[in-house]
Amino acid sequence: MPFPNAFENLNVLSQQTLLPPSALHDAVPASERATRTVSSARKTLGNILRGTDHRLLVVVGPCSIHDISAAMAYAQRLKALADEVSDVLFIVMRVYFEKPRTTVGWKGLINDPRMDDSFRIEDGLHIARKLLVDLNDMGLPCGTEALDPITPQYLGDLIAWSAIGARTTESQTHRELASGLSSPVGFKNGTDGNLDVAVNAMLSAAQRHAFLGINEHGQVALTHTRGNAFVHLILRGGSVPNYDSVSVAQAADELAAAKLPVNIVVDCSHANSRKNHNLQSLVLKDVVGQVMDGNRAIKGVMLESNLFEGNQKLGKPEDLKYGVSITDACLSWEATEAGLREAAERLRTQAH
Repeated sequence: MPFPNAFENLNVLSQQTLLPPSALHDAVPASERATRTVSSARKTLGNILRGTDHRLLVVVGPCSIHDISAAMAYAQRLKALADEVSDVLFIVMRVYFEKPRTTVGWKGLINDPRMDDSFRIEDGLHIARKLLVDLNDMGLPCGTEALDPITPQYLGDLIAWSAIGARTTESQTHRELASGLSSPVGFKNGTDGNLDVAVNAMLSAAQRHAFLGINEHGQVALTHTRGNAFVHLILRGGSVPNYDSVSVAQAADELAAAKLPVNIVVDCSHANSRKNHNLQSLVLKDVVGQVMDGNRAIKGVMLESNLFEGNQKLGKPEDLKYGVSITDACLSWEATEAGLREAAERLRTQAH
């Protein structure tokens, strides 16, 4: 007597059907203002990447979101600053819900919103979408890392800017995903500093693709994409930092040689700050100096920032310090505000 499925799903313990993307959109609809914020921000980002808007893009915010109350408190401060410096800086809040792990660890708010290995992903999707609606409703555009290829169907309509991380830039799945995203997409160089993987990823994501995905009803679907016209390179350092003028010039030459738009965003954290969060301010100063010296390849910067500096180990939610990262160490709000105000003042002198 045959045993059905005797050789299938041997290591799968269980499966749970999640609500389809359309149901989440209905449960947590985007407001009219939120939709306008996303649309306007994508247009602005396109203009920055085309070179018709000369403001510097700044993607800034917590390494990861784990506390909605702290995220909203941070956002209120950031929105006030964004309005103040909007003549020279275009600020997008970093709203990262998914974290790639080298081995194991907390995978982010969507995957494990209670931070207790209960993996209530449906709850995480609701929480994430509600936060994105609220932030965009404030008039604050949002940027995130596109990690899980299914998540964008649930949240992508509320994202103005996306990144593909250093660990996934080489992945065919993520290159195909990026080709269909509605937002501009930045590809980070490899963790060793290799630029080739990011350049190849940009070439791939700019083209049409056909692959397996899901539609708004949660059904498996053959997905055909147009290709993303606004792919760009993110320099995040490798075995050594790569934000200096020589490294930026070399990266620009590689993009030009590949006949790609020469658009570079510098990640001031990660290897460029040698994993010392306070060095991000110095990296920012250097990059702004390059822009003031006439470097048109640099279109933006990224900063990891929170209400309070540093980070803490993941523990019970009630034991965590408010406004402190549970992943990478971040700049304090005060240091962030001071650094961005100084950047704006310097760029204004150039503008006039």
